[in-house]
Amino acid sequence: MDENNKSSVSPVRVAVVQFDPQVGTENRERNLRYGLGLAQQAAAAGANLIVLPELANTGYLFTHRQEAFDHAEEVPNGPSVQVWMDFARKHDVYLVAGVAERDGAQLYDTAVLVGPDGFIGHYRKAHLWNLEKLWFTPGNLGFPVFDTPIGRIGMLVCWDIWFPEVPRLLAQQGADIICSVNNWVWTPPPLFDEAGRCMASYLTMTAAHVNNVFIAAANRVGSDRGERFLGCSLIAGTNGWPIGAIASAEDETILYADIDLCAARSAPIWNSLNDLHRDRRTDVYDAMLGYRVHPAFPR
Repeated sequence: MDENNKSSVSPVRVAVVQFDPQVGTENRERNLRYGLGLAQQAAAAGANLIVLPELANTGYLFTHRQEAFDHAEEVPNGPSVQVWMDFARKHDVYLVAGVAERDGAQLYDTAVLVGPDGFIGHYRKAHLWNLEKLWFTPGNLGFPVFDTPIGRIGMLVCWDIWFPEVPRLLAQQGADIICSVNNWVWTPPPLFDEAGRCMASYLTMTAAHVNNVFIAAANRVGSDRGERFLGCSLIAGTNGWPIGAIASAEDETILYADIDLCAARSAPIWNSLNDLHRDRRTDVYDAMLGYRVHPAFPR
């Protein structure tokens, strides 16, 4: 653990798991078990908050709505969520993972949060990318933040990070960490800079920086029905810089960060005259944008 943990309020080892789930009903059990095997490695290494990618149990590239429907399950009563809940109880960890959620005739691209005591909550992806618009309904749960014994946890999904309102709303509601589950796809070049980082990496770092919040971003790698994925998973500190390495574009891996999760609540100001949250002109634009700060967690 880090050198500050002797006085930490909430010492946490965060792990993001980068792997290659494949679409197809014949692959669902393999995806689920393989992802859990990597999560078990993370738990054995001391992680108590583990983040898996978007649609971690199903793979990503559905060809038609019926196929998406065939891959989907109810939340929290579906088989994958139940397995994740059992895992979290057994290993005394918190787990965030992406799942295709079925609610009646509607489908959602969803992130779930489970813990030692079972199901905690879920978030439905608000901003749908490309063909996702043909399968999924835009999320209707807002941007919830969940109180847990280790800290306050928010979630976002992939394309959401391109919309600065999402991490801002989560931070303004008091999130200590944002768990970002992703299937970042290859887009028109240039895909990477000279350091091997993709644009999504920089967007994640920027969102952490401007909101003074930790962000744990788990992406996938490999290809799925001709679509390639970017990797580049990372854990960003409250100052925006990655804690440790940014993952490669090709390799399955697990990244770790030892942090005091609640330190996001007292992240240092830049100097005596500049503070990102204090300097926001809420009198000018918050009402227009519809931001509502949780009264218990003023920033």
